[in-house]
Amino acid sequence: MPRISDLTPLGVASLALLAEEPMHPYEMYQLLMARHEDRLVKVRPGTLYHAVGRLEENGLVEATGTGREGNRPERTTYRITDAGHQALDARLQAMLSTPVNEYPLFPHAIAEAHHLPASVVKELLEQRVEALTADLDFLVRAEATVTAKGLARKYWIDMTYQQAMRRTEIAWIRSLLEELGNGHLPWDEPLPAPTDISHKPKESLGKRS
Repeated sequence: MPRISDLTPLGVASLALLAEEPMHPYEMYQLLMARHEDRLVKVRPGTLYHAVGRLEENGLVEATGTGREGNRPERTTYRITDAGHQALDARLQAMLSTPVNEYPLFPHAIAEAHHLPASVVKELLEQRVEALTADLDFLVRAEATVTAKGLARKYWIDMTYQQAMRRTEIAWIRSLLEELGNGHLPWDEPLPAPTDISHKPKESLGKRS
């Protein structure tokens, strides 16, 4: 069995789907997209097939048969093994209990934003707030949809987490924009780029005495 830490997010999603019932990879892909889980893990049909293949190599899933629907290519159905259940449970426990620095891009961008003029930073942050607000609206509508369908909340609590994260980031950015606007956060204009003298002709470096 592979190390638990080697189980990728897509591998976790695949095992979780097969823990519900046996499926073929394309059916798994359709279900992931229908549930909007592509917001949580990067997934493409090709990468999903590869992930399922890796799980099979490691004994976490096994093929149960091959079938064909109409003129479509034959598709292999997989089911989770006992080892797969154990690996899924162990990985979920580790993911829930242990914080991991995932190196998100935005904090890095904020740390280096002083290299840009304040006017540019404000414009870009306003664009980000618009995008985050649209994303938050989508999540709120998605919650209303699953609530109306009577789907148990335990299956979509990730939506409420994502909503909380979006609201927190929007509030933080708006606070920063206010400080930039009223001058409470001084923002010196970036220094001009240093001139690279290494490519200048020798004459420009000064005459010899």
